[in-house]
Amino acid sequence: MESSKPIITVPGVTSIVFFIVVSFIRTGISQTPNYVGDDCHNKTSQALTASYKANLNQLLSRLSNDASMSKHFSNNAIGNTTNAAVYGLYDCRDDVAQSFCQFCVSTATREVLQRCPSQYSAVIWYSYCILRYSNENFFGKAMMSLSWSAEGEKKVLDPMEGKKVESYIRSLIGEATEETNRLSAWGEFNLGGGTRYALVQCSKDLTSEGCRQCLEAMVNKAIQCCEQKQDWQVGTPSCMVKYTNYMFYQSPFSHNPSTANHGVSKSKALIISTSVLVTVTVLSFSFYLFRRSKRRKDETSLESTPIVYDPSQRDSSLNTDLPIVPLLAIQHSTHHFSEDSKLGEGGFGPVYKGTLPNGKEIAVKRLSQTSGQGSQEFMNEVIFIAKLQHRNLVRLLGCCMEENEKLLVLEYMPNSSLDSHLFNEENRKKLDWKQRLHIINGIARGLLYLHEDSRLKVIHRDLKASNILLDYEMNPKISDFGLARTFEGVQNQQNTRRIMGTYGYMAPEYAMEGLFSVKSDVFSFGVLLLEIICGKRISGFYLSEHGQSLILYAWNLWCEGKWLELMDPILENSYIANDVLKCIHIGLLCVQEDAADRPTMSTIVVMLASDTMTFARPNRPAFSVGRMVLGDSSTSKNSKDASINEVTLSHIKPR
Repeated sequence: MESSKPIITVPGVTSIVFFIVVSFIRTGISQTPNYVGDDCHNKTSQALTASYKANLNQLLSRLSNDASMSKHFSNNAIGNTTNAAVYGLYDCRDDVAQSFCQFCVSTATREVLQRCPSQYSAVIWYSYCILRYSNENFFGKAMMSLSWSAEGEKKVLDPMEGKKVESYIRSLIGEATEETNRLSAWGEFNLGGGTRYALVQCSKDLTSEGCRQCLEAMVNKAIQCCEQKQDWQVGTPSCMVKYTNYMFYQSPFSHNPSTANHGVSKSKALIISTSVLVTVTVLSFSFYLFRRSKRRKDETSLESTPIVYDPSQRDSSLNTDLPIVPLLAIQHSTHHFSEDSKLGEGGFGPVYKGTLPNGKEIAVKRLSQTSGQGSQEFMNEVIFIAKLQHRNLVRLLGCCMEENEKLLVLEYMPNSSLDSHLFNEENRKKLDWKQRLHIINGIARGLLYLHEDSRLKVIHRDLKASNILLDYEMNPKISDFGLARTFEGVQNQQNTRRIMGTYGYMAPEYAMEGLFSVKSDVFSFGVLLLEIICGKRISGFYLSEHGQSLILYAWNLWCEGKWLELMDPILENSYIANDVLKCIHIGLLCVQEDAADRPTMSTIVVMLASDTMTFARPNRPAFSVGRMVLGDSSTSKNSKDASINEVTLSHIKPR
């Protein structure tokens, strides 16, 4: 067991909070809370009688309704005959907000009959709640047999930690059972080498003594199975104990029994914290609706206006259809931005992996207080990714701006970024020619969408291997729109004094004069295409055995008819000669010095798809705009792109 219009009434407040949670979950995210397990008794039993099934459906409906009435626990019985009586209850974890409880119970009552379709007794667990029913009266009876357990991979470093943990949890049991009808307690304690967190809770139909016996039995089971691990859970339908090395509970109040004065009781603290959360949520949501209404009245054409962040207009710049994710939910999903959840560090700030209550994996970009990039880049990411939807662009699920935090919630990319594969000796072996060509085509289609097919005419300005993320099926997705710009009407070129981007990938007219256009992205695409073919970085290539820049090296091989020497030797058993030649030809057309000579992305997509099209002969490419980087350019871990101004490259684990 773990787990429109605002109306100023208590039911209305609950509805608004629930609406926000559901809205967040509906943004392409699975609508199922984190399922833990089930116990369908007598799975081979005969089919349910019609009267029992009717009573069971009525019971589940009543329990779901009770959850919507702001109850964390409810038990009920329907029927009065031996074969038709059904007893049931749900119990939510005491630390979670009512909106999470309501959604969890609603899901449980809907799914239990799918998982246990013909059983007279069943139990189903989720991260925040438990649901149980039976044709026998189980109310008040503690089940002592271990029903489920889970443990983490990390082992304790201190051999005495197990004894300390046991002592602390037993003190929590005392706290939970000494107060009438409380039956739960949670808090933190310090082991010297780190802080640990624990929660104990019993089903509210038990007596204090029954609760104590159940929890004591679970502690004894934990000593046998999990004492040497830093996090574990054990439980039965009657009680559960959870212990971790990160703060998982949602209440901001911690209650350590060893403290002389507990201050506010936990139940009062929960009421206070929930009230504050609800109040803030309602005010924020009301303001959101106000800003949305005002924006619709005053909205000018965003599609014909360059997006430049103005702090005084922050709220009106936000995309009103983008879900605002509560900071509390993000903190919980990332274990409060723990180091174990960290995927990497970039110019924007750290990136964390998170897991939502429904099991959905996410990536969270957190704007660092010391980041070179700032609010303008953050707002660019929010506005651009929210308005741009394409299978080759990373998807933005939501954002958060609370307590000086600026956070982007993005879809999780399990195969990391392209550079972590392309420039790593071992990972590069997994990229055969078919896979590389698939990635090239995906990047081209994503850029074509940005330049010509999207609602906005967007210039990315920082296209590079580390900004291409790979999903479960190795489909490429363009990410990091912090530097992106859009054009007015028929405008095709802009000038800036603030040169931002990555050396090597920048077009010469942008690096030297601050001029950028769609052809700037085409140049970057050409560099990236050559990198994918040869498996080498543009930065540091000069200092390799070739003694010249990657672009000039490719040009010289082309002129000498030795273009196959550019190809990554790993591809020798998988390449298709005509495809490689075509891609090198396209890459050299993209990196020509005069932007007017470079093809558009629409032309490039056609060229990639054609086997008969005649291509123009490329002119001598632009001079190499780059810095020389010492080190092994073939290993992602040790080599880095050289960047200018505020933009840097980090090496990211999967996100």
